[in-house]
Amino acid sequence: MSQHNRKVGAWGEEVAADWLAERGREIVARNVRTPYGEIDIVARQGDVTVFVEVKTLTASRDFLPEHQITARKREHMLNAAQHYASENGIDHWQIDVIAIEGKQGGKPVITHFENAIGI
Repeated sequence: MSQHNRKVGAWGEEVAADWLAERGREIVARNVRTPYGEIDIVARQGDVTVFVEVKTLTASRDFLPEHQITARKREHMLNAAQHYASENGIDHWQIDVIAIEGKQGGKPVITHFENAIGI
């Protein structure tokens, strides 16, 4: 991954974490590594743990950030969430996707897909 892409991704994850916190979600962890891949954000909303995948694009005419969620990515996300939930005794959970369009310093467009990956 290029340095530019890492910076864009880190910025998007920061925006997403702030956005979630502003809406009452407790941020439990960020950038959690599992044998199945990384979980960008682990949050809590009441008694539900929410695993959040963040996808960020700085500019695109014909492509949306959420289009980066391929079948393989969905499988990795589900396996990572199941692993984390099992390791931490979590019974109630879901996977959300937050798509962010914009650039650092500007006002991002944020789209939140709740319970986006079926369990």
